[in-house]
Amino acid sequence: MKLGAFSVSLAVKDIKASKTFYEHLGFSVFAGSLEQNYLIMKNESTLIGLFQGMFENNILTFNPGWDQDANTLEQYDDVRKIQEHLKSKDVLFASEVETDSESGPASFVVLDPDGNAILVDQHI
Repeated sequence: MKLGAFSVSLAVKDIKASKTFYEHLGFSVFAGSLEQNYLIMKNESTLIGLFQGMFENNILTFNPGWDQDANTLEQYDDVRKIQEHLKSKDVLFASEVETDSESGPASFVVLDPDGNAILVDQHI
């Protein structure tokens, strides 16, 4: 199964303070907007999302169809195919793909055995 680009999405209290902290660790802004309270920061191939006021807990995030530079991959597993596979394995879903479309942007959230959220978020 091809899950695409991986990042950790952090629920932060002060996005400006978090931005400064991660810049000290060698990260730079890759995408996002301070005005919209989210930034995607990158250090080589490592991605960290900083999200203020958008969710309560940290989330592991996968983006099917993208590489670590947000370039579209020629071949990837669509989020709906991934969801179908996980359902066949009785994985617990916190949310499911909410579109009747057979392709395009969509997402779902599964929970690991310890309750950690994993977001599979396809943008293409």
